[in-house]
Amino acid sequence: MQKIEQHKLHGGELQVWQHDSACTHTAMKFAVYLPPDALAQQPCPVLYWLSGLTCNEQNFIQKSGFAQFASRHNLIVVVPDTSPRGHDSDGDTVADDAAYDLGQGAGFYINATQAPWAKHFAMYDYVVDELPKLVEHHFATNDKRSIFGHSMGGHGALMIALRNAERYQSVSAFAPIVAPSQVPWGQKAFGAYLGDDTATWQQYDTLTLMQQHTGKQLPMLIDQGDADEFVAEQLKPQLLEQTAKAIDYPLKLRLQDGYDHSYYFIASFIGEHIDFHAKFLR
Repeated sequence: MQKIEQHKLHGGELQVWQHDSACTHTAMKFAVYLPPDALAQQPCPVLYWLSGLTCNEQNFIQKSGFAQFASRHNLIVVVPDTSPRGHDSDGDTVADDAAYDLGQGAGFYINATQAPWAKHFAMYDYVVDELPKLVEHHFATNDKRSIFGHSMGGHGALMIALRNAERYQSVSAFAPIVAPSQVPWGQKAFGAYLGDDTATWQQYDTLTLMQQHTGKQLPMLIDQGDADEFVAEQLKPQLLEQTAKAIDYPLKLRLQDGYDHSYYFIASFIGEHIDFHAKFLR
């Protein structure tokens, strides 16, 4: 593992690391914010952020304003890339597509099963297993984790939390894709990565997972801007809200007046999301 950036920030330290991934067979980058307690080797809980389409590990750390809140609560924040990139350990080029919503920068946090994606696009295993093991080995963590994200990353956070409820304390999302099997972004990506059998898609579909959910229920917060250009066609938060009400799942959906899909929206409410997670990470 190689450190490639380091910056002092709100009493803590923001670092960017690169490592060789066994899941993607490529070099992967992730950012980590270490609050004051973690720098002093006092174990801290970890909050994982999953970014949206076209993003890498840089967008959130540069635009969201998260660090002052993470520092206040002494939360480690980990921000992975959204897909493998470049070349793998054999020198083969990672598959890509000319469109922004498929390939590099659009891993959708699933394990691809179809060529040419299957060799490298194993972002579900990377986020759920490989990255936490790496973080917990190298940094002063305790046994508590939560997860949140935006858009495609909101899909990832909700889906991963529902599939692995025992691993997390809470989950939240900004403008998430809640029913990828029913919307163009998800249908395009799932068809390419998983094939035409839509039954195989359901293991990664938040709406389906909530409909089938039994066992531990995680506190769940979703913020959605009502001026978001994608809300009607791609996001459909009301579908998840209806399901949550039907099964009495503790989802709080907040429609935010006038906000769009951008990082201006995220920056406006990031403090409230981190405060939300901090309550359950104590």
